[in-house]
Amino acid sequence: MLAEALTALAAAGGTAVAQAAGTDAWKGLRRRVGDLFGRGDPDRAESELERLDHTAEILGGAKDNATERLRQEGLWQGRFEALLESLDGPGREHAAGELRELLAFVVASAGDVADSTGKAVAHEGGSAVTGVRRKGNQAGPAAAVNTGDAEATGSGSSAVSGVVKE
Repeated sequence: MLAEALTALAAAGGTAVAQAAGTDAWKGLRRRVGDLFGRGDPDRAESELERLDHTAEILGGAKDNATERLRQEGLWQGRFEALLESLDGPGREHAAGELRELLAFVVASAGDVADSTGKAVAHEGGSAVTGVRRKGNQAGPAAAVNTGDAEATGSGSSAVSGVVKE
């Protein structure tokens, strides 16, 4: 079983894959994911590239894109979790570092990321986010990794740990 931080990292990776499909970040993400899973084996890398192409095809033609996007996020989260679980300690840390670099690349291409944030506390009708707050129809991926706790007290208060769209 993975530590909570690595599970969150895998979830952010799944989100990045699903959200980058069809964007300018896709080509670079695709290559990096292939390299991450391939681990020096061209056949394994090619298999992952085919899976990525399938994801992009599905998301490009999905009628209910939001539902399919969530499904693809979950599928890729599972793939990243399985990869991390299959590696020994040093290998796992190396792969986690590569996954963090992949997320940074996607964010630099178009999007927002929050990593290792503190605690968010909202009182008396206030709101707080420890992660990423997206307003309107902001384009690009958003990922939150290792976000802190969120606490809301009092009527009308809200607190979110992760990504919130308003």
